[in-house]
Amino acid sequence: MSDEFLFAAEPEEPHQVSNGCWKVLIVDDEPEVHAVTRLALNDFSFQHKKLEFISAYSGAEAKKVLAAQPDIAVVLLDVVMETDDAGLLVASYIRETLHNHFVRIILRTGQPGQAPERQVIVNYDINDYKSKTELTAQKLFTVMMSSLRSYRDIISLEQSRQGLEKIIKASVDLFSSHSMEQFIDGVLQQLTSVLGCDEDALIVSSSLVAGNIQTTDPHDLVVFAGQGEFESKEGKPIKDVLDPSLLEAFEAALTTKDIVYRDNYLVAYCCSKFTQGSLLYVSGLPGPVNETQKKLIELFAQNVQVAYENVQLQHEVEDTQREIVYRLSEAVEVRSVETGNHVRRIAFICYELAKAYGLSDLDAEKLMFAAPLHDVGKVGIPDNILNKPAHLTDQEWQVMQTHASIGYNILKGSKRSIVQAGAIIARDHHEKWDGSGYPDGKKGEDIHIYARIAALADVYDALRHRRCYKNAWTLEQVLAEIEQQAGKQFDPKLVETFKVIVPKLEAILQKYPDAHDADGV
Repeated sequence: MSDEFLFAAEPEEPHQVSNGCWKVLIVDDEPEVHAVTRLALNDFSFQHKKLEFISAYSGAEAKKVLAAQPDIAVVLLDVVMETDDAGLLVASYIRETLHNHFVRIILRTGQPGQAPERQVIVNYDINDYKSKTELTAQKLFTVMMSSLRSYRDIISLEQSRQGLEKIIKASVDLFSSHSMEQFIDGVLQQLTSVLGCDEDALIVSSSLVAGNIQTTDPHDLVVFAGQGEFESKEGKPIKDVLDPSLLEAFEAALTTKDIVYRDNYLVAYCCSKFTQGSLLYVSGLPGPVNETQKKLIELFAQNVQVAYENVQLQHEVEDTQREIVYRLSEAVEVRSVETGNHVRRIAFICYELAKAYGLSDLDAEKLMFAAPLHDVGKVGIPDNILNKPAHLTDQEWQVMQTHASIGYNILKGSKRSIVQAGAIIARDHHEKWDGSGYPDGKKGEDIHIYARIAALADVYDALRHRRCYKNAWTLEQVLAEIEQQAGKQFDPKLVETFKVIVPKLEAILQKYPDAHDADGV
């Protein structure tokens, strides 16, 4: 097109929008301005993406469009429309009401005197000011190119900032599964930003289903985290998510243990020196990947896998510690001829009671892992007293009561929060709400909530199962007894909580029965 002035009446031509476009809003009350702008920029392309034109013919109409489509990249904004300052009001609306500081605003006016350039630049957050008479085809091309470059860079910085924010938040508690997912999501967002992927770029980290199994079958992989199309696909096998051509690229990456590049996407094999790893899929690349970007992708693939494995190792250590607690607690139960799953039931019963009572997830989990230690002090009680089928004498009962203090003394010196909680439970789980318990005669809320919950859980489970000195009680008998002890032995509020969740607790008893429970629960 020649360099004559653009704004003369010309017929409007339809514009074909391709996939992946830059949105440009034309705001002007003259239809011919829309037509000529579309014509002048019809062949415009930036980073392999065309322009998608949206038209608004008044300031009010422009506000509605901008509120509904926050991803508009550039606004070509007329000043004088339904009012002399309609365009300026739109500019203020974008920045001050919508708080959209990303879109590039190019003010265009046919009457510069009504909106002096210096005054407008000072008072309004616009990015360029042009008189319609100076906007030749070439200058409009230049303005659009520079505006889109600015928009691209601003969006890239914002995506990188959001990714870094996710990483920082997740790093506070990286060893929880939720934070690990947030951490990887943040790193993925930063990576797509650095690579210059568009907003619809897809990135998926697919972890091997079974740790370090040697496999080259992509059907054994599941989605761990994703963006764009894969954002809601976490946990699904990739055979249910990807088309055959992508599955072939995944298999190639697994087989070669390398990064596989295709037209506009890549699949990277993520590994570490410890185990087989994961696969990383990035789509929507703006162009060929250079050597610097390739190095970045390699570092990402290695470090994310190491971070994931460190979390897995941490969970393995925690699981091992919990299993040791269970097995040691079960060893105590075996001494008292209480075979089976008593300590496991106590753990899960305590968790359900704690959650229903209103404790936090952290406290509920801590109580669950500590509760099996409640009777660890029984290791210091002689067998003839511990397993006596008849009623204990007063002297024998005094000896039996010492198991609370013995358990506390065994556990109290630990620096580990779970063991510290276990010490509190061991000491106080025989204290009673009315102060008639032992060893210290504590009452009411002076008894730690962990011990109050563990006490109710212990009595409930003990009554529902056969012991050397009694048969199993029916559920009706247990409910009547516990309700009768509300305000005496047990926290009344806790008893009400217990009654609400009895079906959940009965399900725990059914799931973890004792060996002799065929005629019990």
